[in-house]
Amino acid sequence: MSDYIYQRSGRRPVTLITLVTIWILLAVAMVRFDASVWVVWIGALATLPALYDLVTARVSLLRLTDAVLNWQSGKRNGSVTLQDIKTVRLDTRLDLSIKATLVLHTGSRLRLPLDVVPPAQAFEDALRARGVAVERHHFRLVG
Repeated sequence: MSDYIYQRSGRRPVTLITLVTIWILLAVAMVRFDASVWVVWIGALATLPALYDLVTARVSLLRLTDAVLNWQSGKRNGSVTLQDIKTVRLDTRLDLSIKATLVLHTGSRLRLPLDVVPPAQAFEDALRARGVAVERHHFRLVG
């Protein structure tokens, strides 16, 4: 079976559009609605992580082979053999993002970084094709 690979770069058009839109709204709030400068600066500071991702083009990668699950998110990376995984838990959060947690046979849990988690259905299908149990949970407020 071929490897399942999910790769995403921080340099995406949607990131640029979002940043420019926020900056325009902050400028309009300052000029048109006489917003306080410190309020605008706090709003601008909140956009710095997205700006950093845009400038550095940080790559996030998840590779699922028949034996191993590898991931890389910036300088963070990890690897787990599929035989060590008891189940993969996919939780849909209120913002519709997916949180993926690897539950190991030892009882420990590994949470995948959010930027390496692929679309839920494709990831679930790839895991099930390799014999890994998957649990889906939607909109949990706790945990």
